[in-house]
Amino acid sequence: MRPLVSVIIPNYNYASYVGKAIDSVLGQTYSNTEIIVVDDGSSDGSLDVLRQFGDRIKVIEQKNQGVSMARNNGVAASTGEYVAFLDADDIWLPEKLEKQMRIFDSDTEVGLVHCPMIYIDKDDHELSQSEEGMEGWVATEFLRFDRGVVLGAGSTAVTPKTVFEEVGGFDRRQTTAADWDFSYRVASKYKVGLVADPHVLYRQHGTNMHGNIRAMEHDMLLGYKKAFAEDKGLEPIKAECYGKLYSVLSGSYFQAGDYGGFLKNAAKSIWQRPSNLGYFLKFPLRRRQRVGRENAG
Repeated sequence: MRPLVSVIIPNYNYASYVGKAIDSVLGQTYSNTEIIVVDDGSSDGSLDVLRQFGDRIKVIEQKNQGVSMARNNGVAASTGEYVAFLDADDIWLPEKLEKQMRIFDSDTEVGLVHCPMIYIDKDDHELSQSEEGMEGWVATEFLRFDRGVVLGAGSTAVTPKTVFEEVGGFDRRQTTAADWDFSYRVASKYKVGLVADPHVLYRQHGTNMHGNIRAMEHDMLLGYKKAFAEDKGLEPIKAECYGKLYSVLSGSYFQAGDYGGFLKNAAKSIWQRPSNLGYFLKFPLRRRQRVGRENAG
């Protein structure tokens, strides 16, 4: 029999979506799974939805502690050799686990396997597809932030439970970038595997955690601080990496219309990498274009 995969689904007030998430696991072609739903103090009727699945799932109820602790507590209660993660508002396509587990079978150096995503709206309509994702020894690519390395690990990643425990699981201090931080820590010790085609439907509905830029800023800065403190060999690329991180954050604030956040992070980016100045000098033009589009709309 192939290894048991424990699927951890953290849920907080997603009664309207969690049933679809569970169904997508039950419909996997890789059937040797256990499903553990960690309800993080929901008050919207989620538990009524979960009860309808009976003994096909295991439900853990906890007071609200955040998504990282929900995932960690789910893994602690799991019995599988591998653990996979699925956010309660997302959906897996049927062959996801099957294709990912084949990669573990073929390469013993792999510590995490992920896949690209298809973005959907609240009514399951496709919005776009992401083809980003990297494989191999890619730890420094996380820090360079030039392209997506592992996207949406909270729904795309599978990892051996021993690897999860070795790197310490998800950092409870983080929310929006906890999956990035976890994936980086695995990639710093193991190869990353990739299923090339999308097998996760990632739902965008206006309340996703990744829309919180300030929380993202907190989490990413904490992740970078840990990474550079733990590996002194990264010192030669530290300024480059921080310069890019602040550049990305400034762009996010700009898009959100928070020009104070934009200026703060732009200044930090230029301090780290003076060559970034030219990039930021173009932003006044972008702001005029943005205002023009808004007025036209």
